Amino acid sequence: MYESSDLRKGLKIEIDGDPYVIVQFDFVKPGKGQALYKCKLKNMATGSQFDRTYRSGEKFNEANLEEHEMEYLYQEGNTYCFMNTATYGQDFLTEEQIADAKSLLKENTLCTVLFFDGRAIGLTLPNFVDLMITESEPWAKGDTAAGSTKPATLETGHVIQVPPFVNEGEKVRIDTRTGQYVERVK
Repeated sequence: MYESSDLRKGLKIEIDGDPYVIVQFDFVKPGKGQALYKCKLKNMATGSQFDRTYRSGEKFNEANLEEHEMEYLYQEGNTYCFMNTATYGQDFLTEEQIADAKSLLKENTLCTVLFFDGRAIGLTLPNFVDLMITESEPWAKGDTAAGSTKPATLETGHVIQVPPFVNEGEKVRIDTRTGQYVERVK
C-alpha cells in the first residue's frame, strides 16, 4: 500500500482495477492548507494519459505486475504469439500492446513481457538486436563527407540511417531504445 507521500516518477500503482505509471510528478505546498501531489498518469494497458491531483494522506494499491522472459514465435493477423521460456505456455499481444517494438521484432527474439493480473499488457525488447540489411544503396567512392549516412531497409521492413560503408546483406546491431544503428556484426 502506497501513500501520497510515496508518489514519484516511474512508480506503478493500481487505480480502479487498472495499472498506471506516473509519468510526471510535482509536489505543491500552498501557503495554507494541505500539500498537493500533481501527477500525470499513463494507463499501462491502454496507453491513455491524464492529469490528477491528490492530497496528502491518500492511499494507493501497488500494481500487481510481473515480468516474464518470452520468445517471439510468429504473427497471426494483428496479434503476435509469444512463448514463455520457463513454462512453454503461449500468450498473444495485439499490435497496440507491442507499439513501436514491432518494427524491430524478429522471430525467435527473447523479450520481456509485462503481465498485470495474469494477462499480458506490454513488451520490452532487449537493448540491442542484430538484423540483416535487405536493401541499401551501394557506396559511391568519394562520398566521404563527415557524418554522412544513407537509408537502409532491415529484414523487418524498418528503415534506419547507416554509415555509407555498410552494404546490403550485412548484419547490423540496432539500439532498440533509440532505433539507431550501433555497429556491424561479423
